[in-house]
Amino acid sequence: MSLGTTTTARTSATGAASSGAPPAQRVSTPGWRDSRLWIGVVVLAASVVLGAKLIASADDTVAVWAAGSDLVPGQSLSADDLVATRVRFADADDLDGYLRASDPLPARGTLLRAVDAGELVPAAALGERGTGGTLSVPIAVAPEQMTAGLEPGDVVNVYLVAGKARGFDPGDPVLESVAVVQAQSPGEGFGSSGQVRVTVSTTSDDASRFYSLLGRLTDPQVFVVAQS
Repeated sequence: MSLGTTTTARTSATGAASSGAPPAQRVSTPGWRDSRLWIGVVVLAASVVLGAKLIASADDTVAVWAAGSDLVPGQSLSADDLVATRVRFADADDLDGYLRASDPLPARGTLLRAVDAGELVPAAALGERGTGGTLSVPIAVAPEQMTAGLEPGDVVNVYLVAGKARGFDPGDPVLESVAVVQAQSPGEGFGSSGQVRVTVSTTSDDASRFYSLLGRLTDPQVFVVAQS
């Protein structure tokens, strides 16, 4: 029995050897000397560099400052009042008219005009206090003769007319399209008179004309009307 088993095993081995089947080949990992490996590394690195350049060239926006809330004339500007906004300028020269977020704010940056929330802050809207001929003008007005709920930054017209004997037709505004700097509520009025103070920003010439007319009228009536 043992001789038969041995003969069969040898016959099977001999048949496998003479069948002509190719021997199995082991796949080897390319070594660091393989030129194909280095070519692949170079191609990959070039792709990364090219992709980075394409992304950088596609982003041609510039970060500039915009108002984070409504800003009023006479207000000193600080970083807390602003938000950085990325903007693409069609003309590169237009960038000079605004404040870059990467640059420090002007040391004496006082607003010369109102800037609405979300609006880019123009460089021309800033200056030193007292420059640009703007003044903060306080106006005493009866609560029923002003638009209710005025807030800093609102734009108003101020009308000035004679007393009741002359009628109440205001005619043209004495101060037109001026920004509110501060407005008292009716409960904060001046004692028994009940008048409240509304402070507006206007030019020195318009302020002089307003006070001149106010002094010439008998029992003058002031109306402060918000623009819609």
